[in-house]
Amino acid sequence: MNLKFLVAAMPLLASGCAATLPPEVIASGDPAYSPADVRPVSYQSPVAGYTHRVPVDPKPWRDQNDAQAPDGGAS
Repeated sequence: MNLKFLVAAMPLLASGCAATLPPEVIASGDPAYSPADVRPVSYQSPVAGYTHRVPVDPKPWRDQNDAQAPDGGAS
């Protein structure tokens, strides 16, 4: 049981001691990229598409089921 923990912990400890970061983590030094290329973010209200709905009484389930049936509810 302890061997499993040791095998799992060794790569984590070894990666924590790494002296350099991988290129994906380091900021891009590419001169072709500039912050001016990024489009500014405009504000959008989080409730812009909200429509108020009120609870309604349930309709008879048989009528609802018949309306959804492929053949129109004909038995």
